[in-house]
Order: sequence, then C-alpha cells, then structure tokens
Amino acid sequence: MSAEYGADQIQILEGLEAVRKRPGMYIGSTSSRGLHHLVYEIVDNAVDEALAGFCDTIDVTINEDNSITVIDNGRGIPVGINQKAGIPAVEVVFTILHAGGKFGGGGYKVSGGLHGVGASVVNALSDWLEVQICKDGKVYKQRYERGKVCYPLKVVGECEAEKTGTRVDFKPDATIFEDVIYDFEVLKQRLREMAFLTKGLRIILRDDRVVDEEGNKKQKMREFHYEGGIKEFVTYLNKSKTGLYENILYFEGTRNDVYVEVAFQHNDSYTENVYSFVNNITTPEGGTHLMGFRNALTKTFNDYARSNKLLKESEANLTGEDIREGLTAIISVKIGEPQFEGQTKQKLGNSEARGAVDGIVSEQLTYFLEQNPAVAKIILEKSILAQRARDAARKARDLTRRKTALDSMALPGKLADCSDRNPENCEIYIVEGDSAGGSAKTARSRATQAILPLRGKILNVEKARLDKIYSNAEIRAMITAFGTGIHDDFDISKLRYHKIIIMTDADVDGAHIATLLLTFLYRFMPELIKQGYVYLAQPPLYKLEKNKKVWYAYSDDELDSILREVGRDQNNKIQRYKGLGEMDADQLWETTMDPEKRVLLKVCMNEESESEVDLTFSTLMGDKVEPRREFIEEHAKFVKNLDI
Repeated sequence: MSAEYGADQIQILEGLEAVRKRPGMYIGSTSSRGLHHLVYEIVDNAVDEALAGFCDTIDVTINEDNSITVIDNGRGIPVGINQKAGIPAVEVVFTILHAGGKFGGGGYKVSGGLHGVGASVVNALSDWLEVQICKDGKVYKQRYERGKVCYPLKVVGECEAEKTGTRVDFKPDATIFEDVIYDFEVLKQRLREMAFLTKGLRIILRDDRVVDEEGNKKQKMREFHYEGGIKEFVTYLNKSKTGLYENILYFEGTRNDVYVEVAFQHNDSYTENVYSFVNNITTPEGGTHLMGFRNALTKTFNDYARSNKLLKESEANLTGEDIREGLTAIISVKIGEPQFEGQTKQKLGNSEARGAVDGIVSEQLTYFLEQNPAVAKIILEKSILAQRARDAARKARDLTRRKTALDSMALPGKLADCSDRNPENCEIYIVEGDSAGGSAKTARSRATQAILPLRGKILNVEKARLDKIYSNAEIRAMITAFGTGIHDDFDISKLRYHKIIIMTDADVDGAHIATLLLTFLYRFMPELIKQGYVYLAQPPLYKLEKNKKVWYAYSDDELDSILREVGRDQNNKIQRYKGLGEMDADQLWETTMDPEKRVLLKVCMNEESESEVDLTFSTLMGDKVEPRREFIEEHAKFVKNLDI
C-alpha cells in the first residue's frame, strides 16, 4: 500500500465521470428513490416548458425492459451549435454539468429540476440514453452510452413544419443502482402532484410491462389533467374528509417578482396538512413561504375575530395551531432564483417569499372574510374549540413528562424496561394484549429489550382532539416510555430506544391495531418514521413439525416451499398461529424476538409523496366509508395473507 500523497494522487474526473463516481452527491442515493428521481429530472425539464407556456402534454412510459420514455410537445431542445462549447446545444445539455436553459435568466423565468443539472446527470447514470427533437420540419437524434457520445447529432427524418417537442429514452445503469425496476405507483403519485401544481398540464403515465392472466400484453395507463390546479389538489386531499364549508379558498398574485398561489379548506378532522412547493418542487421542511402563509392566517383571523366580537376582550388570541386545526392547504410559489437552507435543500430561504405570501394572503383573505361572514364564523368557532382543547391538553400533557431521562419512577407501571441505558442498544416492543405481553417479558433479553403491553385497540387519533389523546392511558404510556414528547414538544435526542417494534397478531385485528399505532406515530411523532426508528415484527403464520424437527413459515408461499422440501406426508403436524399468545416464551424468542433469527420490516416514508401518505391514513382511519371501500378494493390484490 503506497503512502505517497503528491500532485499525481489528485484525480481530475473528466466530463460526467464525477457523477458516476459519486452518484449520491447528485441524486441523493442509488436506492429506489434515486432511480425514480431520474424520471422526475427529465419530466421536470418538460414541466419547465409548460411553466413557460410552450407545452401542454407530457407522455411518460415504462417500457417492457424497464427503460423510460418521456415525450413532450414543448419547443424542443435547441439543436444549433453552442458558440462557447463548439457542439450542438442539445449535446451540451446532456453531456456537460451545470449547463442548460435554467442559468442566466434567458431560457426560463422559473424552473424546477435538480439545480439545473438534471439531463446530464440522468445521462451519466444511464446504460444508454437517446434524445430525439422535432424542430423546423426535421427530426434530430443523438445517442449516448454511460454518458459518452455515440455519434454526432444527426437528422433521421422529417416531421410536420409546425410540430415541436423532445423525446428522451433512457435505461438506468444496473451497475450503479441497487434496483432498476420502476414502481408504477411511485411514479403515479409524483406525476399526479406535478399535474396539480401546473394548471392545465396533461401528464400521461403508461406501463407496458403488464401481462394479464392469459399471458397477453395489457398496457396500464393513468392520465392527470387539472384545470383547477392546486384547488383540485386540495379537493383530492380532502376526499376522505368533510369540508366545513363548500368552496376551496384560492388566492394568487405576484409581489417582488414572486408568483404566489395558495389554496386551502378546513375539514372536520383535527390534523393540519399543509404542503409547500417552490417551482413545483416539494419543500418538506417548509421555509419562508410557509412562514408567510402561517403569519397571514394567524393575524388575519385574530383581527377578524376581535373586530367582530367573536373573541372576548378577556380571552387570549388564537394561536396558529388553533386556526390550522383541520386545515388542508397548498402553498406554491414561483421564484427566479430559489435559495435553499441546509444540506438537504428542502427548506426555502428567500426572504422575499415570506413577504409576498404574507401580503397576498392577508389582503385577499381579509376581503374574503368580510364578504363571507358565515364561513368566517364556522372557521373561528372550530378554532375557539381547538383553543379550549389545547388548554385541557396542556394539563394532561404534564402527566406524560418525565423529570429526567433516567427517572424510572415516572415510567408507566406496565412497562418492563431494559437495563441498558444507551438508546442505540435498546429496543421496545409494543405488544398487543396482556398474554402476549407476558410471554414477551419472559422471552426477552432483559439488557436491551423493553416490553410495553397494550390493552385492546388504542384510540384512533384521526378522530380525536389533542386533549382526548393526552388523556388516553395507552397513548400516554407510549409517550412517556419513548421520552421524546409529541408535536411541538417533540425532541428526537430524548428518544430512549432506537428500535420501536410493533408486535401484533398476524390477523385482521392485529393489522388494525398496527395501523392505529402507525397512525398515532405518523400524526404525532413523524420523525420516528422518517429517521427509521419504527419496525413491524413478523411473527410466523405456521409451525410445521415432522420427525421431531420444527419449521416456521411466515407466509403461505413459504409453507408451500417447506412442504415441497419435506414432503406432504400424513404425519406432518401443521399449526396455524391465530395470535402471539399461542406461543410460549421460547417459541416467541426463537421466531420473533431473537435478533439473530427474527424478521423485522422497517417502516419507511417517501417524503416526496408525503401528501399521498397523509391521504392513505385519512382514508383508512377517517369517517368516510366510500373512499375507504374504494381504497381496499384497489389494493386488495396486493395482500398475500389475510385471515378473516
């Protein structure tokens, strides 16, 4: 091994080699998320054409070989020679980093994409990529393999003189990505969101990999087109809830070169769902545009409540949290030069965005409330009830707070805690029922495994206010045991266990309890899920005994596989586990709790489609039956084991 470190040890990565060497720096990761991001980058370029007013249709196809085709009817990437580079402009776009129409202000007023480097990064990380451009009656084409040009740009045909547009075909490089199989559902969610955010744009998604039961090819297709834009986005997100008033409130305007669009509606739930975007790119951590919206909402409603005597002089002002209870809102801004805070680039930092959103919403909301006093009264009555519930919740919340992280006297009595005090080594099993809890307490490794048994089904937090949630014994026990607090009190650094494992029976009731628990964690401690601390235990469905040997099967398919191996004899003894309580401590340890043998499913969340995650929870756990029935019918085909 050489210890030399001189000038010759400094590598210069030519062209797109830097992207292939360190792909995570450009697309975040080489996981499924990074794979799908390639599609978004090419689509973003087409959306930029739509934002500029030159494109109204984008067609995306997942081909049989998992390559992707994206076709738009925009102006077509320029094909003339770029004077600075001495090569066609399209070749510059696909082979040179930090090149494109998004820099310098001449090509686009606003744009999305991965900081302007999208097309070249997709090219670098693809096994091959082909681009075709319709322009001036001609069809131009160029092919690249792993970022390298295969041949100069050439004319390969003719098209109608007025036809323009770009077609990009690419296949991700299997030597770079962990998985190169595209998920139709993941693309569907993101493309739907793009269509909502770009009023009037039509996006078509096709999947050519589908084969029916007879082996015939059958294309799957979804089309997204919303003339109402973000107003329809709010309607979509609220479809499993009941609006407090009929219309979606919509405000738009331009101030300080920032174009602002806001749409919102209050519903009968108790959760706030506000999503913010900059140039059609989601900002999960919010930023100045979200701050402007919240400030405008709080000030305007309090001013209205005071001037119309809906709040007494002796009563405190409503907080933003009170006013936003049950609110679904979309904030979308378009900015020429967006600035982001932090490494993740998920939080907008432009100060002018705050003033623009605040000013436009304050002005137009004030006018709306004056013209619609009945709607104003409905919103404020709900907000005042939320204020009273918040006061009651504050008193109940004090019961869940522990004096110090090591003060075991404050821990719930039913918790069997572990002796290790290093959270990185510790895990807590949330167990359904006292009998299963008893087995788990006997089976566990006392040093690192804590057990918290829950009695029955916990409160459905989707249908409860904060005061009810804090006063629920089972939820209070979890909050206290985890140590992080919830909502504004949440502090991830106080987490006492780095694995929170939900362990329920492998039947419908167990699945329901697991869903209730996940709903609670998602609504009140989402960071636990986002940072990968939440898991689902996988107890076996079957125990097979033959000739004093034992096998455990975790699915019907696995049982069939075992039976094929050992034979389907009469002396096979097969036990179907109906619940965790049927296992003794040794079996529970061996199958479900032993870190060397167990199977755990990590609960993951795609932040780019957080609105879809929210919609799933509100559909499954909300009051409306019809959306839930439709959801179950659509997704039932993905369920492998269902014990009714």
